[in-house]
Amino acid sequence: MEAAANVVVRLVDVTKRFGEHTVVDGVSAEVCKGEVLAIVGPSGAGKSTLLRCVNLLEQPDEGRITVGGHEVDASRPLARGELAALRRHAGMVFQAFNLFPHMTVLENISFAQTRVLDLSRDEADRRSGELLERVGLADKADVYPLRCSGGQQQRAAIARALALEPQVMLFDEPTSALDPELGLEVLTVMRQLANDGMTMIVVTHEMNFAKNVADEVAVMADAKLIERGSPREVLEQPTHPRTQAFLRAVLER
Repeated sequence: MEAAANVVVRLVDVTKRFGEHTVVDGVSAEVCKGEVLAIVGPSGAGKSTLLRCVNLLEQPDEGRITVGGHEVDASRPLARGELAALRRHAGMVFQAFNLFPHMTVLENISFAQTRVLDLSRDEADRRSGELLERVGLADKADVYPLRCSGGQQQRAAIARALALEPQVMLFDEPTSALDPELGLEVLTVMRQLANDGMTMIVVTHEMNFAKNVADEVAVMADAKLIERGSPREVLEQPTHPRTQAFLRAVLER
């Protein structure tokens, strides 16, 4: 691992239960500045729940979480200020796009900037326009989300998350609701973010993305992180039997 100063996300023994069912079981991991970590594994492994624990959309029952220098003890009740401080540094992109349908694409991106960053509407709109240019949607600024394709809506959601200048971007299966062509639009933007040095944690079923873009791949199964290493190590030479079984199933589909 790199020096502690370069660690953007640190998880220590993070555990999450729903009733008597443990969905994340003692996961520890670090993600350094500029690193792309892809999390893969079978359905029901706890991948999405783990990602939601990173920015405390789900509060773990045990463990410690650090994002952008803000550390919380997840085993105790957290004050609203603690939640806000941590979430301020983690942008989240979901499977569903979660855009406000009554706002234009530009307004969707500017809204949080005026509320969270306390920018003027003009300044927020200027920055939003730059972000739309970055994700290839400059011509959709005044369009309402329902008049955009799924791929365009997801790219707008990425721009909205980037607008708050997070230290890490969290992606939860961002292409799972899209057909392959539209999904490729989103993956192209994500690839560019990685090239630009954005720290990213990506829960994905896109194995080519994990292989070609991620710096490291982590495998989750049965609520545990069972294997982690370079894409070549994990995807081509896995050592854990559960990883081997998962990859055989993926390759034989």
